Amino acid sequence: MTTPVVSIAYHSGFGHTAVLAEAVRAGAADAGAEVHLIKVDEITDEQWETLDRSDAIVFGSPTYMGTASGAFHVFAEGTSGRWYTRAWQDKLAAGFTNSASKSGDKLHTLQFFQTLAAQHGMSWVSLGLLPGWNASTASENDLNRLGFFAGAAAQSNNDQGPEGVHKADIATAEHLGRRVAETALVFARGRIAA
Repeated sequence: MTTPVVSIAYHSGFGHTAVLAEAVRAGAADAGAEVHLIKVDEITDEQWETLDRSDAIVFGSPTYMGTASGAFHVFAEGTSGRWYTRAWQDKLAAGFTNSASKSGDKLHTLQFFQTLAAQHGMSWVSLGLLPGWNASTASENDLNRLGFFAGAAAQSNNDQGPEGVHKADIATAEHLGRRVAETALVFARGRIAA
């Protein structure tokens, strides 16, 4: 049996996104993956090599001013050598983000991740959930309570620390990690069969 390698390349400014990164890690590990958490603002040569050998890379960043954080943009630009050599071609990719507002232009951050993945020739793994909390019988505790399809999106109040990350958003991030790991396993088995 093949064990997929999933790396979570993320930046967290105030700790909220780190909570989500840990949830993605937990979901992927629960699905049987070897998982690595990589803080992009502290990345080492060894961690770059880990990304290169990963079957899937999950991008994560807070949404600041309608896009990923400056630290994540520095990381993204730092991948240009890998873009040139096609080192991440055919890997899986996914993403997650957090902002204080319910919308907060988080979709733009997820689309930035999708474009980065596409430039590398990666295949995007969506959240794969219907929207929650969109009917009178629904609840803010539903998975995908904010109704994003491209990736996991969370909302954390700007007057609370990491402890304020909503439990439904944590569960949604866990779902994303599990889905990425399960998809990576299917791809790995397919490569072996081919």
